[in-house]
Amino acid sequence: MRKLPTLFFVVSGILLPVFSSLAQPAPAISETDVRLWAASCAACHGTNGKAEGAGLNLAGQPAKRLYDALIAYKTDKRAATIMHQHAKGYSDLELLKIAEYFSKVK
Repeated sequence: MRKLPTLFFVVSGILLPVFSSLAQPAPAISETDVRLWAASCAACHGTNGKAEGAGLNLAGQPAKRLYDALIAYKTDKRAATIMHQHAKGYSDLELLKIAEYFSKVK
């Protein structure tokens, strides 16, 4: 039975660093990150969300409206040709940050 404590310490020494690294908080999202993500919207929604032509304006829209739409696309609750695929590339927090960014653009 003396091998059991030794095995415990060996396993603890291997698994403890793995589990402790999983418990680390996510890195903070910078304004630069959000601006880079939002830039990918320019092809359809115009620079800074100000669409010209047939595109939908995102600039100045309420953040909740934009976020709800993005989540609906991500979860396939809202039909789309491209947006459902695009939204799935972001976490819910990232989508929230993108929505907040466009809501502040004047």
